[in-house]
Amino acid sequence: MTFKFDKFLIRPLVCILVLTSVPSAQAGEAEFSADEIARIASHGPWPMPAKTDTGNRVSGNPAAIRLGYHLFFEPRLAANRRIACATCHQPGRGFQDGLATARGLRPGKRNTPGLFNVGQHRWFGWDGGHDNLWSASLRPILDPAEMGGDARRTVRLLRSQTELDCHYRQAFGKAPDARDEELLVNVAKAIAAWQETLVSPSTHFDALREALLRGDDDAVASHAPALRRGLRLFLGRGQCATCHAGPLFSNGEFGDIGVPFFVKPEGVDPGRQGGIKRLLANPYNLLGRHNDDATGDNATATRHLKPEHRNFGEFKVPSLRNLKYTAPYMHNGSLATLRDVVRHYSEIDEDRLHSDGERILKPLRLSEAESTDLIAFLESLSAREALLAPVVPPAVAACDVPLR
Repeated sequence: MTFKFDKFLIRPLVCILVLTSVPSAQAGEAEFSADEIARIASHGPWPMPAKTDTGNRVSGNPAAIRLGYHLFFEPRLAANRRIACATCHQPGRGFQDGLATARGLRPGKRNTPGLFNVGQHRWFGWDGGHDNLWSASLRPILDPAEMGGDARRTVRLLRSQTELDCHYRQAFGKAPDARDEELLVNVAKAIAAWQETLVSPSTHFDALREALLRGDDDAVASHAPALRRGLRLFLGRGQCATCHAGPLFSNGEFGDIGVPFFVKPEGVDPGRQGGIKRLLANPYNLLGRHNDDATGDNATATRHLKPEHRNFGEFKVPSLRNLKYTAPYMHNGSLATLRDVVRHYSEIDEDRLHSDGERILKPLRLSEAESTDLIAFLESLSAREALLAPVVPPAVAACDVPLR
């Protein structure tokens, strides 16, 4: 028996056979290997469990948190009565200011770091010049280039507002007094107690991670293919997770990534090497008497620090969370966009890197499509919506009075 086929019916049939014989691109892209899933899992869960700072006796204290909140937004701490902590650390910008370098009473030389999740950090500042959050909070208040504050101005402010005076007394068990050499340290500890409450929202990446861990293929596939490809690149050829590790997407340490460290008029910014020297000379470090941890265990890392040649030009590995809101990037704010950052790593000049340190970085030589994918993943590490203003901590009952 002979069959005749209509040529117009054959063509669609061939297309159907071809389509059904090839796995869909989306399904293929949604599949991660067991090793990749294990590495993705290491970047969570989020949020991380809250930590108490043993070196700060008012860490977690409601009265101190309320006091710190008000002081963070208070310009009268500054010599010109116009600059607050929030001037440079703006909530809607991820507690950054959008400038290449900070501007206080005088222009600064480094980019303003964001403050979300600082309660989880080990070192503070681009050069790690502080080993605790309250010391890092005190420096800009006292620095004549930033706020130029002092004890007498701070006491006048605290005593002029009933709620602030009350919260100070509740948190520290005494009235604010300019003759008390602990006063400014206490103020900084209150500000640090509030900053510890700044936890960034979950992100598209966090949702993807959770979907992978529970084996929800449909939920995994709902995330953009570019995001998933970028994640593979981040974990694989990019080797980005070597330094940007864990839930914070930072190992909390320091590295030379080939960004020039020349500044005017000094000549160079020594980075971590200078930061270690400054930290060890700082009377407010964890080796000093202001550390509230009687055991001194929290000072172990500081105790073993010493500046080395390899530390010159190294800067802190920043957390990648919320980086969409914290442009420009790098310690000197020299890269305006995420695409500029990706291009830097794609074309990195190895001759700029330390010759005596670890040689982790190599030019990635990314294609335009790969760069776009990596940016899509990096953007997935920011809050899904615009960052919300921080929640005002509840007033302590005994101090529930309006500000004057």
